[in-house]
Amino acid sequence: MVEVQLEMHYNYHPALLIAFSVCTTVLVAVHLFALLISTCILPNVEAVSNIHNLNSVSESPHERMHIYIELAWGFSTALGILLFLAEVVLLCWIKFLPVDSCLSKKTCNTESSTSTASPTPPTASTTGFQAALASTIIMVPVGVIFVVFAVHFYRSLVRHKTDRHHEEIEELHKIKVQLDGQERGLQTV
Repeated sequence: MVEVQLEMHYNYHPALLIAFSVCTTVLVAVHLFALLISTCILPNVEAVSNIHNLNSVSESPHERMHIYIELAWGFSTALGILLFLAEVVLLCWIKFLPVDSCLSKKTCNTESSTSTASPTPPTASTTGFQAALASTIIMVPVGVIFVVFAVHFYRSLVRHKTDRHHEEIEELHKIKVQLDGQERGLQTV
């Protein structure tokens, strides 16, 4: 994707090239950020797992930096996948739009050609435009399904975590009630 070869004899819309450039840059940056967090935190996790002192777990940087780790994970998975889907769509537009101009003018991918004639703008009847539009039409529902699944999965995880904490609080409350009852029993004796 970062080595895409643009057709030099086709006048791309500037917004398309800017969107592709920004999407590629952000996609790479997001994954590098996640890789950095993963690389930096792994030695701390290994060090803590080798120590049998429970206090060292709470002193470990991976516990204090928990929010950054989750942020990197979210960026890499959720945002990274959405950016990748957008990248594929933009790449299809960049590669397919010049197809008809190349076929009609025989100027693309030939080194001996010196023609600089600007092609006509794409219309709905051109094959390249239709191919790019088809990829967009396919990717939009895929993106929507991904977002719906991600939200559903995240809500399920949060619900499970909340239920688990609620059960733990109830268990602690039962233990407290039992201990209070035993203390009262000891006091009356």
